[in-house]
Amino acid sequence: MDIERGLVKTAYGYIHYRAAGAGGAAGGEAIVLLHMNQQSSAVYLELIAELAPHLRVVAIDYPSHGDSDHVDKQPSIGDYAQCAVAVADALGIAKFSALGEAAGAAVAIDLAVSHAARVNKIVLVNCPYYKDRNMAESRHGPLKSGLRPEDASGFPVTRTIEFLLSKDPGHAPMNPTQSWMDRINTAQMECGRHRWQALDALHDYDIATNLQKVERPILLLIGEHFHYLQYRDEFHARNKRLRSEVIAGARLCMGWERAVDIGGHVRAFLREAA
Repeated sequence: MDIERGLVKTAYGYIHYRAAGAGGAAGGEAIVLLHMNQQSSAVYLELIAELAPHLRVVAIDYPSHGDSDHVDKQPSIGDYAQCAVAVADALGIAKFSALGEAAGAAVAIDLAVSHAARVNKIVLVNCPYYKDRNMAESRHGPLKSGLRPEDASGFPVTRTIEFLLSKDPGHAPMNPTQSWMDRINTAQMECGRHRWQALDALHDYDIATNLQKVERPILLLIGEHFHYLQYRDEFHARNKRLRSEVIAGARLCMGWERAVDIGGHVRAFLREAA
């Protein structure tokens, strides 16, 4: 798989992207992939390979993530959405669909709300759901209190698969490999002391309210063992354009572990009339 890599100058510094496949500027269908917090576009290598034969696929690194420039000011979910639009502009992609997992799902929602004229459809993979800030705090707080350890200076330290599965299995795929774990550890190192930015942006974003504003078709894909599956009915109540599918035997990082399944659902969804 020939994956193009590049940098786009934006108001948030240089944003790094990976891209592959036909379409986009050539007039075909394009999709932008948006990663989870403390990760990077590298977690989507398998999904890029799965989608690229059919679509123009672009995966970005948020500011302070992957190979993008670091920013000291706390970005918002809207800032990440603006970075995605800036990369699409630089690549000559007028309209695109968006797929995001976890925090990336919030970015996809914001793209559909704030940049609706640019967005065809959105795919939300393992989208979080918070009824209020207290619920968000109960989910996010433990991550900063030992589940993602750091050294005395606040810089992240690497974790083993055994540590992750014993301490925080809800934030792991069902069958993590060392290759996956290496990518996650590398992404943490790349974020450094800025690694909480995307989580804090997600914490401040009102997913439930913004989901109601989306006027584009929405596909929600949820792992059978993902915590927020219990709120599936609430997602549907928030937006009548949303349809959902449960991926059997899956949990988090489905874009990596279940790339073939996710790719199949995405291609079928994009083929449907809007």
